[in-house]
Amino acid sequence: MLLILLNEIRLSLDRQETVGNVVTLKRFLNSKALTVRDALNSALDEELDRDDRVFLMGEEVAQYDGAYKVSRGLWKKYGDKRVIDTPITEMGFAGIGVGAAFHGLRPVIEFMTFNFAMQAIDQIINSAAKTFYMSAGSINVPIVFRGANGCAAGVGAQHSQCFAAWYSHCPGLKVISPYDSEDCKGLLKSAIRDPDPVVFLENELLYGVSFDVDDSVISSDFTVPIGKAKIMKEGTDVTLVAHSIGVAFCVEASDALAQEGISCEIINLRSIRPLDFDTIKKSVMKTNHLISVEGGWPQSGVGSEICARMMECDAFHYLDAPVIRVTGADVPMPYAKSCEEKGDAARIECY
Repeated sequence: MLLILLNEIRLSLDRQETVGNVVTLKRFLNSKALTVRDALNSALDEELDRDDRVFLMGEEVAQYDGAYKVSRGLWKKYGDKRVIDTPITEMGFAGIGVGAAFHGLRPVIEFMTFNFAMQAIDQIINSAAKTFYMSAGSINVPIVFRGANGCAAGVGAQHSQCFAAWYSHCPGLKVISPYDSEDCKGLLKSAIRDPDPVVFLENELLYGVSFDVDDSVISSDFTVPIGKAKIMKEGTDVTLVAHSIGVAFCVEASDALAQEGISCEIINLRSIRPLDFDTIKKSVMKTNHLISVEGGWPQSGVGSEICARMMECDAFHYLDAPVIRVTGADVPMPYAKSCEEKGDAARIECY
């Protein structure tokens, strides 16, 4: 995906005569490194401790510490009533969580992978997302559905797909797709405190990745507001918009393009619904170019929504070239790594 993104940026900028100056990435003097896994664990621990109404439920989240060890140590600390192992029945335990939320509890439902959440889609969409509206605002559903999302390492087509666009289509849901440790801790805490159902899409490939964070992130008071994007890097020539692991590709591409005098502005969406389109719009009015990056399929994706909104707003007239989408291939994910690499090579050769 990185090579495809680099080529797309170059092609987009070839349509204008001048290229702006490179703007260096603003960095904080960070004091600590924190893995995404530990950031999520910390958020769960702090919210379980802060609010007795919060509980965690899912397959192997208790004694096994979770499939990806996100819930490590929580069962020993909070016991069977707050950290609950379930049978392999997503429809069942998702429904229990929704019912608990109806009665004022704050469940966190873990799906071992969001591909398994397809078994519980009726509970998420018809029960959780629509009840506040159908009850004329009398019943809130403060529930979080969280788990691994997107491409993984050699687990085949049925375990490797991005659900960001799927859930963002549904009114009544908030959809979060975090990138780094700061995102994961702050946004998960905000999601647990939110009065509405939240779909929290973590990336399996990022669980073990460490990110530098400052002391404020370590604090138990730290939260990140839902619905507000983050400018990861300021630039003048092209706006790159991404979420989750796509942000990493943008950062890597930006560093490479800086050597060619191309200045990229990188926007980490953080939230897919609500979408912080104002931040995207302001950036495009400065850079005059827009490229969206996502791991999901191209049709009806997150990038498609961004393109449509750009067409409908006044910032459209600031574009010097068409909006470009860099996405996953429009096929199920191959199991064999060699097939994946051949697909990438073929696409790159076309460019």
